[in-house]
Amino acid sequence: MKQRFEKNTLRFLMVLGLIMFVNLIRKPPTKDWMLIFLFKGYISSILDKLAVTKNKIVYPVNLFKWFDISFIFDYLLFPVVCVYYNQITKSSNLFWTIAKTFYFSIPMTLIEHFFEKRTSLIKFKNGWNIYWSLITLSLTFLISRTYIALVRKADNTPVPKNS
Repeated sequence: MKQRFEKNTLRFLMVLGLIMFVNLIRKPPTKDWMLIFLFKGYISSILDKLAVTKNKIVYPVNLFKWFDISFIFDYLLFPVVCVYYNQITKSSNLFWTIAKTFYFSIPMTLIEHFFEKRTSLIKFKNGWNIYWSLITLSLTFLISRTYIALVRKADNTPVPKNS
């Protein structure tokens, strides 16, 4: 019964992520948002695979059994949230960019902590904890923000104004 609830939770999160994805790509500049989405999925999957390989994180319940990482989180939810983060920080100075990072990473860390304590969707092992999650989430948000800033600079594309 519990595993059924957890699989339904993953299905709900996948549908939610798909709806959020469709909503975010309608906001210009779509090219920037797609670059961030793909970059974030790439980085997240590498870091998650590293944590799983080092036996720091385990995903006992997964919709896609051929993945030992959290496919829905790494390739959909986290990249989508990261695009929203980049949309909100696109014209922020360094201080507010860093501050807004925590507006995203703290709630995500708390949700992950809830799932780790109350479900079998994720389990922390061998020293991994809520603090490591907060640090890695925050750093990857900042890395993605730096990445798109460098792409825009290389492309000589001005920061878009709010639509």
